[in-house]
Amino acid sequence: MLARLRARANALKQETLALWYALRHPRTPLAAKVVAAIVVGYAVSPIDLIPDFIPVLGLIDDLILLPLGIALCLKLLPPDVMAECRERARESVEQPRNYFAAGVIVALWIAAVALLGWWAYGLVGR
Repeated sequence: MLARLRARANALKQETLALWYALRHPRTPLAAKVVAAIVVGYAVSPIDLIPDFIPVLGLIDDLILLPLGIALCLKLLPPDVMAECRERARESVEQPRNYFAAGVIVALWIAAVALLGWWAYGLVGR
C-alpha cells in the first residue's frame, strides 16, 4: 500500500510540474493561472498541513488536496495547452526553481505565524 501511495505522489508531482508550465503558458486563462499558482505554491511549499516525514499520513495531503486542485485546473485549462505542458514536463530533466516565488511563500507563512502570535498575545494579555 505504501508503494502505491508513493507512486501516486510521484505522479502528482509530475502533474504539478505540468501545471507550472501551464502557469507560464501564454494561452492559459487568468482563472486557471490563479488556481494553478495556488496548487503549485502548495505543492512546492516546505510547509504541509501534515508533514511528509510522518509515515503514510504525510502523503495524505498530497493525495487529497493536490488532486482536487489539479482537477479544478484541468477543468479551467484548454486541453491542448495542458497536453503541451505535460509533454514539456516529461521532457524536463530538472525541476524549475523560482527563488522569488519561494521567498513569497516563506514570507506569507512567516506573516501568518506572526499574525497568529500577535492574536494569541492579545488574548493572553486580557
